[in-house]
Amino acid sequence: MKARRQMKIQELIAKEAIHTQEELAEKLRQAGFEVTQATVSRDIKEMGLIKIPTPDDEYSYAIPNRTQSVNLVDRLKRRLRETVVSIDDSENLLVIKTIPGNAQALAGLIDHSNWDDVIGTVAGDDTILLIIKPKKAVPVVLERINSLMQ
Repeated sequence: MKARRQMKIQELIAKEAIHTQEELAEKLRQAGFEVTQATVSRDIKEMGLIKIPTPDDEYSYAIPNRTQSVNLVDRLKRRLRETVVSIDDSENLLVIKTIPGNAQALAGLIDHSNWDDVIGTVAGDDTILLIIKPKKAVPVVLERINSLMQ
């Protein structure tokens, strides 16, 4: 049942822009699946779905390997500009504060950018911890982030 439901999710998000978990759950119910928001949330996580910008300045679900046409740098720039509240550093750590609910998506974009000096990120709801190595690279990473935000 889970495999069929997840195949249906792939089909749905390939056909149309689905913006929220609630919208996806409703589409699944209309297709005959009995789902809760928690089930849909787990499916989204297991499938590794991401949200990408749409032409109407919203975000919709997408399958990562089918989003090659969307430029990662452009997505990172947009997310940085729209969500970052503040950036602070200490030793080899950067702390990025975002508006609530955006830290994990931004951290994911940073992780997938494969910056050599960033050895990892940890994200909560509105805070990202970037671990930088070597310590002397912190100003370089800060400058990269600042230039992307301009």
